[in-house]
Amino acid sequence: MPAQRKLFVTTALPYANGNFHIGHIMEYIQADIWVRHQRMQGSDVNFVGANDAHGAPIMIAAEKAGKTPQQFVADIAAGRKPYLDGFHIRFDNWHSTDGPENHELARQVYLDLKANGLIETRVIEQFFDPEKNMFLPDRFIKGECPRCHSKDQYGDNCEVCGAVYAPTDLINPYSALSGATPVLRSSEHFFFRLSDPRCVQFLERWTQDGRLQPEVANKVREWFTVRENADGTKSEGLGDWDISRDAPYFGIEIPDAAGKYFYVWLDAPIGYLASLKNLLDRRGQDYAAYMADPALEQVHFIGKDIVTFHTLFWPAMLKFSGRKTPDNIFVHGFLTVNNGEKMSKSRGTGLDPLKYLSLGMNPEWLRYYLAAKLSGRNEDIDFNPEDFMARVNSDLIGKYVNIASRAVKFVPGGKLTGTGASLAAIDASALCESVRSLYESRDYARALREIMAAADLVNTAFDHAAPWKLAKEGKGAEAAAVGSYCLEMFKVLTACLRPVLPELATQAQAFLKCAALDWSNAATPMGEGHVVGDYKHLMQRVDAKQLDALFEAPAGEQAPAGQPAAQSPPEGEASAPGGEEIAPGITIDDFARVDLRIAKILNCEAVEGSTKLLRLTLDVGEGRTRNVFSGIASAYKPQDLVGKLTVMVANLAPRKMKFGISEGMVLAASDADDKAGGIYVLNPWPGAQPGMRVR
Repeated sequence: MPAQRKLFVTTALPYANGNFHIGHIMEYIQADIWVRHQRMQGSDVNFVGANDAHGAPIMIAAEKAGKTPQQFVADIAAGRKPYLDGFHIRFDNWHSTDGPENHELARQVYLDLKANGLIETRVIEQFFDPEKNMFLPDRFIKGECPRCHSKDQYGDNCEVCGAVYAPTDLINPYSALSGATPVLRSSEHFFFRLSDPRCVQFLERWTQDGRLQPEVANKVREWFTVRENADGTKSEGLGDWDISRDAPYFGIEIPDAAGKYFYVWLDAPIGYLASLKNLLDRRGQDYAAYMADPALEQVHFIGKDIVTFHTLFWPAMLKFSGRKTPDNIFVHGFLTVNNGEKMSKSRGTGLDPLKYLSLGMNPEWLRYYLAAKLSGRNEDIDFNPEDFMARVNSDLIGKYVNIASRAVKFVPGGKLTGTGASLAAIDASALCESVRSLYESRDYARALREIMAAADLVNTAFDHAAPWKLAKEGKGAEAAAVGSYCLEMFKVLTACLRPVLPELATQAQAFLKCAALDWSNAATPMGEGHVVGDYKHLMQRVDAKQLDALFEAPAGEQAPAGQPAAQSPPEGEASAPGGEEIAPGITIDDFARVDLRIAKILNCEAVEGSTKLLRLTLDVGEGRTRNVFSGIASAYKPQDLVGKLTVMVANLAPRKMKFGISEGMVLAASDADDKAGGIYVLNPWPGAQPGMRVR
C-alpha cells in the first residue's frame, strides 16, 4: 500500500444551459472510480464539481425563457441530483461559478496577474451583430476554421483540429443568433499575456514533464511551434488571450472596469477552487492552508475538446498568480455508439441517462461497461448495445455473481471451513496489487480483464473439483472446503470490483458479513469459522427489450410504420447524400405548416456591398410583389433569372437584413459544401403558375 495521499479532484464543469448528457456521465463515472480507488488505499480526497453558470449563452437562454440568469441556472442545477445519485457518482461538493467564492477568487487571480505584469488592455475590432445590437460572444460566431477549413466552427477554437484563434480569423463568419453577417466595431479589451516569455518557458516545461498523457503532451507541443495565420502571416508560439467581454453579459465584472466582464473561460476553471473553498469553509477548514500544503495533489478529469484551456491558460493563470498548478490533467475521448456513430436522439442512437434509469436498467451495468472500455488514454470509446448486453451478462452474472450463488450451496450454515488451498486458482495478493496499480493508472479496461480472468479460473477450479459429486460421495467436508475457497475468492473479486460497482460490492459485503473492503484487507482471508449470510440474488441480467426501448427514437421523430428509422447504405454508396445526413423525421402536419408557392422572378439584381446575395422581386400571385434576398450570386447572373419560375417559402417571417427586408426564401439545391457541387435554384415545369401551392 502506498503512503496516504492528499488529493483535490475535479471533473470539467458542465455548462448550466441544459441537462447532463451521457458524455458528462461517462466522465463523472471515470473520475468517481478513481476517487473510490484512492479512498480504498487510504488517500484523503476532496472530489468537487460545480455548474459553469456564466456567459452570454445563458444570458440569452434565460431571456428567452423569461427568467433571470440566476433563476435559469438554479432551475438547471435543481435537476442535477437524479443523475449523480442514479449512477452512484459521489461528489463531496457541488457548487456554482456564480457563488460568492468564485467572484472573490476570480477577481483576486486577475489582480495578482495584473500585479505580475501579465494583463494589458488593447482597443480591438470585435464582431457586432447589427440585428441583435450586441457584441457577439465567440461561441455565437461561426464560420470556417482558418487552419483546417472545417465549416461551422466556433469563434474561439476548432473542434476538428483543435486550433485556437480570434473570431476575426474565421472565414465567412456569421452570427449564430440571427444569421446576419457580423460587422466589426472597436472596443477596449483586457488580455492575459500568454505570449510573455515567462509563460512560454513555464508551459514548455510544465506540459512535457509527465503530468499529461503522452498523446496529449505531443499534441500540446504543436501549439508552441510556428503557425500560419488566416491573413497569410506567421506567428510563433502562444498568442495572448482575450479575457474580457462587453456588457450586456452575465458574469463577474472586472475590478475598476465598469461594463467589462471576465470571459467565462477565465472564471470557469477558478470554479474548481471556489467549490473546494465552499466545501472547506462549511467544514471550518482553512482553504489557504489546505492549498499551501506541498503534499496536496491537484487532479482534473476533462474531455479532449477542452485541452487548450486546461493545459495552457489554466496552469499559466495559476502559476503567475502565485497559486498551485495541477499535478495531473487526465484527458478522455468522446463516447460514440455502434462502431463510431455520433450520438443522435432523433435517429434512435442517443443514450439518455435519465431514460436509462427510468427503464429500470441497473446503473452499475453502465458503470461496468464504460469502465471496461476506458484505457487511461485519450481515446474515443464506443457503446454497442449487443456488446453491452453480452459483456454484462457474461462477466457480471455468468462469471462473478455465479461464483457466490454456486459456492454457498456447499457450505452448510454458511460457516467457512478450510480454505481449499489445494485448488490454488489465483494468487489473491498478486491479483489485488495488479488491479490496484491498474486503477491508479486509470487503465480500467485491463483491470477488469484481469478480474474476469481470475473469475474464470475460480469457476474452472470449482467445476474441476465438482463439489456436487463430492457431496453425493459423502465427502461433505471436501465439498465445503471447495465452496469456502470460492467464497473467499468471491470476496477478493468483490474488493477488486468495488470502485466500479460500489452498490453491488456493498450488497456482497452484507452477504459475506465481512468488513468494508479496501486494498489493505482485500486479499486477507475471512478465515475458517467465519459465517456468511443467506444468499440472495445480487444482480439481474440485461433484457434485450430494455435496450430496444433505450434506443427507441422519441415520439414524433420515428420513421413511418414499416420503414426503419435508419438504414445502412448499400456497399459502396455514400451514407450521407449530398454531403450531409438526412434530417430527423417529421410528421405530415409538420410539413403542412411550410407554405411552398410557385413564384415568378420579375426582376433580379446584384446587392451592393455583398458578394453572395442577389435581390429578387417575386410575383407570388398576391397582387403585389415580394422582395427576397438569396445567397446565389456565385451561381447565377441576375439577367439569367428574370422571367423564370421558382419555388419559395411564402410563410417565412420577414427578416430585416443589412440591405433591406427579405420576405421569404427561394429554394435551391446544393451539396453540403456548395462549392463542391454548385447551387441550383428550383425551377418548376412549364404550366405552373405564380401562387400555386407545392404539396
